[in-house]
Amino acid sequence: MQRRNESSPKKREFKVDKPVEEEIIVDERQDVKEEGMLIPTDDYLSAGVHIGSKARTKRMAEYIFKVRPDGLAILNVEKINDKLKTVCEYLAKFSPEEILVICKRANGDKPIKMLTHSTGIKSIIGRYLPGTLTNPNNEVFMEPKVVLITDMWYDKQALIDAFKSGAIVIALCNSNNIPNNVDMLIPCNNKGGKSLSLIYWIIAKEYAKARNIPFEYPKEKFV
Repeated sequence: MQRRNESSPKKREFKVDKPVEEEIIVDERQDVKEEGMLIPTDDYLSAGVHIGSKARTKRMAEYIFKVRPDGLAILNVEKINDKLKTVCEYLAKFSPEEILVICKRANGDKPIKMLTHSTGIKSIIGRYLPGTLTNPNNEVFMEPKVVLITDMWYDKQALIDAFKSGAIVIALCNSNNIPNNVDMLIPCNNKGGKSLSLIYWIIAKEYAKARNIPFEYPKEKFV
C-alpha cells in the first residue's frame, strides 16, 4: 500500500459518525481452524475481542459472525485474526519512529505504554493536541508514516489530522463504527480493557518478531 501523495488535494469529505457506547461481556464459541491463528482461539474469546455492539453498520457487516436474539453482534474471530495478521505484517515494514499509536481511552493506557516500551513505537496516550500531525510550528509536531487509531470516536481529532497529513490510517473498529477515512482496519472490541490489552500485545509481539527486537513479555504484562 502506497502512502497518499501529500501534495495532491483531497476531494473526499471527512466524516466521523458517533458510535453507540456500551460494554457487554459474553462468551460465544466459534468453529475456528487453529491453523494460521496468531494465538489460540480461546485467548481471543476469553479477552472478549469478539464482542460487538447492539449497533451495527453496513460497513462492518462482513466481520459479524452472528447476531444474537437480543441484538448483540458477535464478530468473526477468524476475520479478526486475518486482519490483525495483515496489519502486523504491514507495520513491520516501518521503523518504530515511523509509527504512531493514539488512544484516549483509559483502558488503552497500560497496553500502549507497554507497546512503546517493548518495541519503541511512538504513542500518544490521553489527550491529543490538535495540530500535532498537521502544524509544523507546533512544539510537538510529528510526521509518522502510519497512524494507528484505537477508537474512531474518542480519537476523532487525531483521525482527522492523520487523514489530512497523508499518513496511512489504521483503526480498531467495532460493529458500530463506520470506517470512513481509514486505509486498514482491525475488527474487534475496541472498548474493553482485556480486549485492548490482547490486541496490543499481539501487535507488539508480532512487530518485535518481524523486526528482530528481543521480546520477552507475557500478555499479562499488557493488562
